[in-house]
Amino acid sequence: MLRLRLIRVIGLTSAFLFAAGTAAAQLAPPAQIGQTPHARGVSLYQQHKYSEAIAELEQAVKDESPGSPTYLESATLIGHSYFMTSRNEAAIPWLEKAPRTTEVNYMLASAYLRTNKPDLSERAFSALFQVDPESAAGHLVAAQMMVKQEFEERALDQLAIAMKLDPHLPHVRYLMGEIDLYRGRIDKAVEELKEERKLDPASSLVYYKLGDAYSRRQDWDLAIPELELSVWLNPDFSGPYILLGKCYFKKQRLADAEAALRRALRLDPQNYSATYQLGQTLMALGRTEEGKQMLEKSQALPR
Repeated sequence: MLRLRLIRVIGLTSAFLFAAGTAAAQLAPPAQIGQTPHARGVSLYQQHKYSEAIAELEQAVKDESPGSPTYLESATLIGHSYFMTSRNEAAIPWLEKAPRTTEVNYMLASAYLRTNKPDLSERAFSALFQVDPESAAGHLVAAQMMVKQEFEERALDQLAIAMKLDPHLPHVRYLMGEIDLYRGRIDKAVEELKEERKLDPASSLVYYKLGDAYSRRQDWDLAIPELELSVWLNPDFSGPYILLGKCYFKKQRLADAEAALRRALRLDPQNYSATYQLGQTLMALGRTEEGKQMLEKSQALPR
């Protein structure tokens, strides 16, 4: 589930950068399109023809004054184009020349990360979130972004620094627990999440992940109260309801399982797990036809 979520997040980020880049490219006057290397490069960038845009803009930038608006636009779009074609090392010098907008800081931090420059990546992510890169918060936000891009080992390095700087900073142990849970280190995840719960007792996600960890150990009686606390803190997230449905089912609390799973489906109607588990629950309740319909429906849903 974590990997799927990361893929979705990265996909949304790419879509945002396409839109941001297109908006930036619209700065060029339409009358110039097709007349100069700069204008042709901007036009190609707008069409997402990044390699062709790079060739035109790198030609254009030779005749542009460093620091001028045209030069800065060229540098930005060259950096964007290299980044969008996964040529991170080539993107870096151009992004370093570009005005530090939100998307430039994101691309630069990501390019540093992907080219094994974690210290520079941490500083760029800190700039993105406007926090001191030398602070615990700076290392924490960098770790969060590294997790999103599946650089868990780099994230753990940043989290260790954050914890050393501020042992009581919320969310540090949560991220550690999430990484441990994803990697199957369940007992370690439980310990981290229990420590996080002391620091941030109002976080629904902490209770959700702790309930998840207990459920993976099949400790249903420990999982259920954590998940119940999670939904009481945040009743609008489907994840804890789905796990509650599973735990209630395992404890033969079938009516409670049905209620939890129906709530999950009201929040996320296309969720495969909730639909499938509801079908199983209805079958166990003796509502065979209704259960079969839900099980059949689940087979048409994305997993």
